[in-house]
Amino acid sequence: MPDYQAPLRDLRFVMDEMFDYPAHYARLPGGEEASPDIVAAILEEGARFSREVLLPLNQSGDQEGCTLENGEVKAPKGFKEAYQQYVEGGWPGLAADPEQGGQGLPHSLAMALNEMVCSTNLAWGMYPGLSHGAADALRHHGTEEQKATYLTKLVEGVWTGTMCLTEPHCGTDLGLIKTRAVPTADGAYEITGTKIFISAGDHDLAENIVHLVLAKLPDAPEGSKGISLFVVPKYLPDSEGNPGERNGVTCGSLEHKMGIHGNATCVMNFDTSRGFLVGAPNKGLACMFTMMNAARIGVGIQGLGLTEASFQNALAYARDRLQMRALSGPKAPEKPADPIIVHPDVRRMLLTQKAFAEGGRMLVLYTAQMVDIVESSDDDAEREQAEVLLGLLTPIVKAFLTEVGFEATNEGVQIFGGHGFIQEWGMEQLVRDSRITRLYEGTTGIQALDLLGRKVLMSQGESLKVFTKEIHKFCKAEAGNAELAEFVGPLAKLNAEWGELTMGVGMKAMNDREEVGAASVDYLMYSGYVTLAYLFARAAKQAQAALAAGSDDTAFYETKVKTARFYFQRLLPRTRTHVQCIQAGAESLMALSEVDFGRGFEI
Repeated sequence: MPDYQAPLRDLRFVMDEMFDYPAHYARLPGGEEASPDIVAAILEEGARFSREVLLPLNQSGDQEGCTLENGEVKAPKGFKEAYQQYVEGGWPGLAADPEQGGQGLPHSLAMALNEMVCSTNLAWGMYPGLSHGAADALRHHGTEEQKATYLTKLVEGVWTGTMCLTEPHCGTDLGLIKTRAVPTADGAYEITGTKIFISAGDHDLAENIVHLVLAKLPDAPEGSKGISLFVVPKYLPDSEGNPGERNGVTCGSLEHKMGIHGNATCVMNFDTSRGFLVGAPNKGLACMFTMMNAARIGVGIQGLGLTEASFQNALAYARDRLQMRALSGPKAPEKPADPIIVHPDVRRMLLTQKAFAEGGRMLVLYTAQMVDIVESSDDDAEREQAEVLLGLLTPIVKAFLTEVGFEATNEGVQIFGGHGFIQEWGMEQLVRDSRITRLYEGTTGIQALDLLGRKVLMSQGESLKVFTKEIHKFCKAEAGNAELAEFVGPLAKLNAEWGELTMGVGMKAMNDREEVGAASVDYLMYSGYVTLAYLFARAAKQAQAALAAGSDDTAFYETKVKTARFYFQRLLPRTRTHVQCIQAGAESLMALSEVDFGRGFEI
């Protein structure tokens, strides 16, 4: 079975040294609760819970999967008990408002804990994970009555939540949904339709499940402008707020999936079920985006968590597995062969995993600060800037970290060789689990269009400038620092090129809108690599400062600089390929007719 140790030392480096989280928390309203001692205790306890409670259930949950019996879904053995421990520990409401049963701690702290959960048991983590999005949507858009009925229960984890968007005939194009909402005499609605791919759609972990469902009113305009949002509980709350009468919501079937077997991915049937409007009529998509944006960052964290898990286990194996001698001569002459970690190609794979794990952690925790500011800051200007940065970074967090996460988990299998292909070692499960992260909550292609089309080009590049100006200031401030020259020089060039590429795509798109779609994924990946380069440059600066100050943790800081150097020399050059693809434009992509694609065979 795979093992896991929460990377607490690296978390402390990023949170305390790079981004000065203690000062960040102190500036937030109510942030004094997140003292360094409290934060350390929470992280350590989260690490213990993840390793001791969740990790042992990961493989067994994958092998057992979920079952549908007499219309009710059961999670794998041990999942319910683990969830009860999670609720009793107060974990679901860590970052929620105390008025709603939460602990009022910063959102970033919950995001740091989420990485540990994703590393140890992604499928289990999705049960409470989706509840946060449902609670956010109700907190921002629900009526006072809806908040009183559902919010505290969701925050405390006694009930869980879902988001029901996708239908058999439509996923991303939500304007095509067919689910209908018909008003009733008492002000409620009858919801009828089928939703698919609903994560945690039904299960036995909580006493009630609160579905947030997109549907169309009888007089709704066509397309996405005619979508409304409804809260549809599995059990209708009684007069005392407890689960009462069963609503017309059932799980029709469970999807048989490539991975995340321990999470119930359901086909949900709404048969004249009773629902209640959330927000204004025909404005459901705006409400749902509150959930979706939170979920997208959450999926990026899933990619990071799986990267870390695969890296740790690949490293342990590479230190132990004996194969051949080092090219430069025996490194373990007392043994029949050297451990495979001596071989350059194994090191290439391990360092790729390590760089993406550490770089991804920096990106998540940098973004997490923006989440804190948007949610809690009293400074309007600060909050506005953070909101722009958060909008820009969300598709990068989601898509880039899941793309490189899938790469990293595949490298983990490769390091194990044939053993990686064998189920018992657990490495192949990480690959299967990671594959979905590139798909749900908006595919990489959708995130790329969001980044380039909506966030960057629709703002005339202004949203990008907020970030590139920050990078420019850093490069300018460190231009005379000889120790950082190997990082700052390449970063400054890429940062300038980022703006030029954006302008080039924008100019082409004025004549041909297909140019945006043709460039988008390469643009997103380029953006991801440059963003991590900026963060690694900052990490190297911090590490060098600690070394200069005579830190007694010399090995950690020297390793951080060496990892940054590997990233700049071996991973950052991938930007050149992406640049060439961006500049190639749409012509070769659009040149073939639909018939041309099939020439050479008949369909």
